[in-house]
This record gives sequence, C-alpha cells and structure tokens, in this order.
Amino acid sequence: MGEEMILMMHTLSILMFFQQPDIEKKIKEAPDSAYEIGVAIGTYLPFVVLVGIAYAIYYYQKKKNNNRNTS
Repeated sequence: MGEEMILMMHTLSILMFFQQPDIEKKIKEAPDSAYEIGVAIGTYLPFVVLVGIAYAIYYYQKKKNNNRNTS
C-alpha cells in the first residue's frame, strides 16, 4: 500500500519538474499586480489539484484495503 503512494508522489514530482514555468520572468513582465496574482494562482492551483487527487486515491485504496482485511 505504501509503495503505491510513493510511486504516485514520485510520478507527480516528475510531472511538476517538467511543467515548471518560469514564474520570475512572467512576474517581471507583468503589466500590473493583478497579473502577478493570476500567475501565482495558475502556478500553484494545478499542483494543489494533483495532490488532492493523489490523496483521494490513497484514501480510497486505504479504506478498500481495510474493508477487505476486516471481512
């Protein structure tokens, strides 16, 4: 069970590495502060969503495994 979660988190970290945008460059070229806020939200929101999905899968599998062991 723990090995699957480690593999999933490792895969997520690899994906995040390849999708790493140049945030500093975008903020320097920003026309105003609202754009900076949008860049920050757009950068971190996908990561938060992926972590949420990974946790949901982990929780579902853990609950499924616990139900199988108690039967």
